[in-house]
Amino acid sequence: MEPKALPGPASERMSKQRSRDTGPELLLRSALHRRGLRFFVHRRPLPDVRREADMVFPRLRVAIFVDGCFWHGCPEHGTKPRRNAEYWETKIARNRARDADTDARLRAAGWTPVRIWEHEPPDQAADEIEQLIRDRARRLAESPTSDRRAQRAE
Repeated sequence: MEPKALPGPASERMSKQRSRDTGPELLLRSALHRRGLRFFVHRRPLPDVRREADMVFPRLRVAIFVDGCFWHGCPEHGTKPRRNAEYWETKIARNRARDADTDARLRAAGWTPVRIWEHEPPDQAADEIEQLIRDRARRLAESPTSDRRAQRAE
């Protein structure tokens, strides 16, 4: 039998936590936008998988996830609640397993998943993502298939 969440103030507080458009996510999106990068927000990279990435660059096949330290078990900042510990341990372990499965499915489909912890400085994370995006765009532009597309357009 799976542990259940206990009713009470902590459970109520946790249920009100945002799952999208969180502060760290908005800061990262803003930093990427200032760098001239454009992306889709809260979109499924793979239509047949019911999981959304926080930011998606579909043409380049890059999916960005901003993971919360508590919900995804950050080794540096993740906390372990004392009350109903078994429930939270199970919940966080399932989240981590789902994250690993999502990353594996994306890689198998030719995507690059990028996971950013909520505590990472947004500008530092944006620098890394920008470098990845610019490199991928450059490689795509230099690929032989892009030459064929250009010839067809003429």
